[in-house]
Amino acid sequence: MMNSQQTTFLSDLLQNLQIHILEAHLTQCTASWQMLDFTPEYNKLYWILDGEGWLKVENQELNLLPGQLGLIPAHAMQSYSTISNRPYLKYWCHFTAHIGSFDLFQWLDIPLYIDVRHNEQMTAWFQELTALHHEPSLTSRLREKAVLLQILSAYLEAVPVQILQKRTDEMDRLGQLRQFIEQNLHKSITVEQMAKSVHLHPNYLIKYFKKHFGMPPAKYMQRKRIDKAKFLLTTTSLSMKEIAEQTGYEDTNHFAKSFRKDTGFPPTEYRMNVHGGKHNSSTKNARNSD
Repeated sequence: MMNSQQTTFLSDLLQNLQIHILEAHLTQCTASWQMLDFTPEYNKLYWILDGEGWLKVENQELNLLPGQLGLIPAHAMQSYSTISNRPYLKYWCHFTAHIGSFDLFQWLDIPLYIDVRHNEQMTAWFQELTALHHEPSLTSRLREKAVLLQILSAYLEAVPVQILQKRTDEMDRLGQLRQFIEQNLHKSITVEQMAKSVHLHPNYLIKYFKKHFGMPPAKYMQRKRIDKAKFLLTTTSLSMKEIAEQTGYEDTNHFAKSFRKDTGFPPTEYRMNVHGGKHNSSTKNARNSD
């Protein structure tokens, strides 16, 4: 399992996750269902309803059974074929899940399949995903992503999630960079200082940052400052001046403008809304317990 630092880091990256569904179908495979030694740039989900088949991912061979959900990662050497006169009946989905220049599953070391406990729910999700994918409406594009995220969340909740061994050094460096930024949010730090903290050349750091975080360093720092401001507004009684100082803004006016631009609320209104919401929730719970 991932340690707390890795979990926090990956959660931070997931805020920039870009999901794109390429295909989603229900297919009765034929005797000619076969392809050998290819490396797609997309992930694949196979929800097996019936039949038999053979898959190979890198050096691991699989014979997925009905009631099993396979997740085949992008950029892995793959093969598949039928093995009998009962080829698969399956839902399948091709998708990308990018964080910066990397696919999510280029970071994670997870099993290639799971046994699904609630087959009806999984089938219903795939039915909905497939139907939405073939609808041209604007809302269908949004809803199909929501359904896919439900499937992926169920998958990841069912397996031990670890960082790929070949990614641990990279994650350590990115974690150091993230920690340096969070410890210095109250300061005006430069790209040169960031680069020095992880022993990279300043010119390379910007490309490196966008490749992994999906945004330039300045935008990332702004997001982290706003996140810290939200935390301080909702968990402390610090003044606007004190919060501005702790989040690296030169004065309260600059802080208020930046906060409103990012959240749609002035800081004082945000604090009042959140505290008011907590109060209303507490009052409602107290009434319900009467």
